[in-house]
Amino acid sequence: MTDKPSRNEEEYFARQHAEQLKARRAEAAAEAARKERAAHHMKCPKCGANLHAEVYHTIHVDRCEECQGLWFDAGEAELLIKANEAHGVGGIFRSIVRGVRGKTAE
Repeated sequence: MTDKPSRNEEEYFARQHAEQLKARRAEAAAEAARKERAAHHMKCPKCGANLHAEVYHTIHVDRCEECQGLWFDAGEAELLIKANEAHGVGGIFRSIVRGVRGKTAE
């Protein structure tokens, strides 16, 4: 009996190694993507500063304290349209501007 592995054994172990390597690469890519998303969570798209969630007339907005940008998540623009129909958009925007400026909007 020889100590030399057969061609089938070599192919089998090469395939096993390739599959393990492929799985490890996929796991590493998924982890890198998760970390990338987490690094951008609640960050201002304009300046990169932290965003703070605030509520105005039941509408959630994310506000940047650095550049004063206002950001809406998915579906919040539709809520703004519905609120406009019910209360008038002027009052909602006035309260948002008050919150951004920290004083009463005129």
